[in-house]
Amino acid sequence: GTGHPRALLGEVAAAADRAVPAVAAAWPDGAWRGRVVVLVPGSSGAMAALLGEGPAAYRGVAAVTTGRTGGGAADRVVLNPEAYRELGDFGRTFVLAHETAHVATRTATTAATPLWLSEGLADRIAYRGTGRTAAEGAPELGRAVRAGDGPAALPADADFSFGADPAAVARAYEGAWLACELIADRWGEERLADFYRAAGRSGARRAFRDVLATTPEEFTRAWRDRLRQEFSSAPSR
Repeated sequence: GTGHPRALLGEVAAAADRAVPAVAAAWPDGAWRGRVVVLVPGSSGAMAALLGEGPAAYRGVAAVTTGRTGGGAADRVVLNPEAYRELGDFGRTFVLAHETAHVATRTATTAATPLWLSEGLADRIAYRGTGRTAAEGAPELGRAVRAGDGPAALPADADFSFGADPAAVARAYEGAWLACELIADRWGEERLADFYRAAGRSGARRAFRDVLATTPEEFTRAWRDRLRQEFSSAPSR
């Protein structure tokens, strides 16, 4: 990072140092070397320029991970210093853990991996050990479900677009996280990891069949039922 107070850079480095062992414990994959490189550009505009986008492309986005799917060695986490400063302690820790999870899982992630799975798993890893409840971690989705406007399908890749409505993007991330929570709760942690790798190799539909012995349609119904159970009696936030 350049042009930033030493305290900010030290805080980012410390958060990354905490994220690496936490992610390694959640994703014990020998393909990842257990390290992460974090870049802190001078501004959100500098971040966008570094990533080859327009000045406003990442406004409000705290961080992204660069690198080709199926790769890993060249991955970098790029922080948006302006958005990062707006976060509290929990948010800053969460962001670094989420992006580090993307680095760790990169070799198992391909164009066949749906974003609900890659983003949901990264959120699940980042939330691991925090005790975060569905009501605390998915407030936008909870409001939608209680209003009778819950999702009919798992989030599509387009639902995660930075340019979309922020509340809709939040619901996509929250729904993805709870989908991965459902897999882990019903089939187990190891099966979730197996499902992730299988989806990267041959797509989610086949992975549902081969790893979880179900179909996307059956899983979606179970996920929607889970959302109703989580939020129907949860207090409004």
